[in-house]
Amino acid sequence: MTFSIVARSDDGESWGVAVASKFLAVGSAVPAAAAGVGAIASQADANLAYKYLGLAHLDEGATAQVALDRLVEEDDGREHRQAGIVDSDGNAATWTGSECFAWAGGTTGRSGERGGYAIQGNILTGPEVVEAMERAWLATPDETLERRLLAALAAGDEAGGDSRGRQSAALLVVRDGAGYGGHDDVAVDLRVDDHEAPVTELARLVDLNELYLTASTAEEQVPVDDTLMFELETLAKADGKDSFHMWVGSENYEMRVGEGARPAWIDQRILDIIRGTTREQQS
Repeated sequence: MTFSIVARSDDGESWGVAVASKFLAVGSAVPAAAAGVGAIASQADANLAYKYLGLAHLDEGATAQVALDRLVEEDDGREHRQAGIVDSDGNAATWTGSECFAWAGGTTGRSGERGGYAIQGNILTGPEVVEAMERAWLATPDETLERRLLAALAAGDEAGGDSRGRQSAALLVVRDGAGYGGHDDVAVDLRVDDHEAPVTELARLVDLNELYLTASTAEEQVPVDDTLMFELETLAKADGKDSFHMWVGSENYEMRVGEGARPAWIDQRILDIIRGTTREQQS
């Protein structure tokens, strides 16, 4: 009842899962990942313990295939399960039990020296779903992991996806220090629990996640001199805030503006936003 891709980025720094299904809140059940360890998707008649046991096996040094073999061997319901897993080195493995509803199957591969992926699905319109996902993954080597996973998911959805229809989708990506304020490894954790076009809605959320929860790169940072700081303070006050620092906090742009009341830099997108916001209000 689900199609998913589990992967490690080609640069070896990120792990993630993208999944969609005609199932309520698929993101609450299928994906799990830990930076430096790996990622896993457990689906079909899902055994949710696979997620945590699988990551534990990987953390103890097992390869993706060994970890998956252990999970399957210890599970009396293995023929009803489906899972994909990728380890810290980008090795990937997939399992589809013989009792999973057709069409069901999966594939694995390597992308770059350090990347790897496992793609799987059940109750699909056909093998073309998995094939389209693999093509999309391989065609986007220069994108971030979250964008590549999303592209693969969208390709599977467009190719037919779940034969019963659409309901939910989710995206989970981890890498060291990528979380809010750099305090955990969760770069992306987005879920569309019930929607007529969940993959399309997930893409919209990925854009927002990038704006609000992804730190600016050096290339995106505009130095704030005294002239620009005066402009920022003026624009913030025109927007009804006591200071630019308050404006940043109220709009949740902390990841894209330097620290403190007198930041050293501002993201170009945020600079465009505050300039555009105040102009609209003044007109």
